Amino acid sequence: MDAQLPDIAIAEHLADRIVAVDAARLPAAAREKCQETLIDVTGLCIAARNEDYVQAALNGWDGDGLCTAIGHTRTLSAAGAAFVNGTAAHGEDFDDTFEGGPVHAGAVIVPAVLAVSERFGLDGQAALGGMAVGIELMCRLGLVAPKMVHKAGFHPTAVFGAMGAAAAVGKALKLEKKQIVDAFGVVGSMASGIIEYLAEGTWTKRMHAGWAAQSGMRAALLARAGFSGPRTVFEGVHGFFHGFANTTTGNFDAIAGDFGSRWLTQSLAFKLYPCGTMTHPYIDCARRLGARGIKADDVAEMVCDVGEGTVHRLWEPLAGKQTPNNGYAGKFSQPYCIAAGFIRGNVGLSDFSEAAVKDPAVVALAKKVRYRIDPANPYPDNFTGHIRLTLRDGSVIEERQPHMRGGAHEPLSRADIEDKFLLNARHGGYDAARAKAALDLANRVLGRRIDMSLLKE
Repeated sequence: MDAQLPDIAIAEHLADRIVAVDAARLPAAAREKCQETLIDVTGLCIAARNEDYVQAALNGWDGDGLCTAIGHTRTLSAAGAAFVNGTAAHGEDFDDTFEGGPVHAGAVIVPAVLAVSERFGLDGQAALGGMAVGIELMCRLGLVAPKMVHKAGFHPTAVFGAMGAAAAVGKALKLEKKQIVDAFGVVGSMASGIIEYLAEGTWTKRMHAGWAAQSGMRAALLARAGFSGPRTVFEGVHGFFHGFANTTTGNFDAIAGDFGSRWLTQSLAFKLYPCGTMTHPYIDCARRLGARGIKADDVAEMVCDVGEGTVHRLWEPLAGKQTPNNGYAGKFSQPYCIAAGFIRGNVGLSDFSEAAVKDPAVVALAKKVRYRIDPANPYPDNFTGHIRLTLRDGSVIEERQPHMRGGAHEPLSRADIEDKFLLNARHGGYDAARAKAALDLANRVLGRRIDMSLLKE
């Protein structure tokens, strides 16, 4: 068996590149994207701070400490803050995404880095390096075996996030190469996150980002203390991709090949709607159709051409997706989101309440929405939308959206991201002055020793 092992494992190549990254020499676009991601994640934590699942996450974590749970009075251990903030940041499905994955890197990496930075007194430069490395790795892992992790029943953000958080914390703490390799080997046994939440709209997906954040932190700290892990964790016959994608083949060069010289981080996308990413272009189409003045009662059917890889999460079982059980289930129902966008003219946080998803007019229209698989759909390389609406009189109207707004083809400006922050802060109960003060902190936190305590309740 030893003869079959590589002389230099992927984790060792990757660790070399991580150690070599100099935060001061990051490309401006990558540096700016990390700053924008921190702003977005902080606003999302504030938006969700009063939600029941965040309160449960906070109350269910046994371990006080020095670190900030954003928007709460109680301070937690580093692992606790990473868990609670990651859960809050991802809980409303309003966080960033990588279009080639998709993964939601910010909700994992930012909470992990902020928590470990507060715990160990790290400065903004160390935190920036950690964020850049962690986000980059999460994006790259999604390119190794596209769609296969989801097909195997796992949530990519959860399992790739554990690896990304280990890299981020390892970089922020300036771990040596061998320690980073061990951190990857250790966290491979901590990664988890199944997608059975889709069955009834339960909360487990919401905690996946937080669990990954604290897992990566724990693995990095164990490695720093000398705990060893398998260096062949990525490519091994019993390794990470064997376990979570049912394969030991794939584009493994995507992990470390040009890591540090080409930054996928700078193409990160920010969401305009708080729901599944692949649904966004279809909401755009539905909103344009609704804006034409078409009455929902006059619609005979709406047929969406979709990528095959999205069906098992967003379309099936079709009858269940047309009538989601609760507000959270509505976030992963393309029929509901399309109907809501058509009738209400937008899809926001308030559209995923228990009452909103039971609105008779929206439910009636959602039951008219179905899909057909388009073999030419470019998912996951690009997220597109196409709705073919047939009226009762037989006439047909079509709308197409060629890309996700907020992504690489149509990125949000810094002003857009800051406006989103302020809206999220108001949703979380902050008045205008307090929301502005929180935004000011998020804008300057990377310029000094990391301290998030001003965002305590």
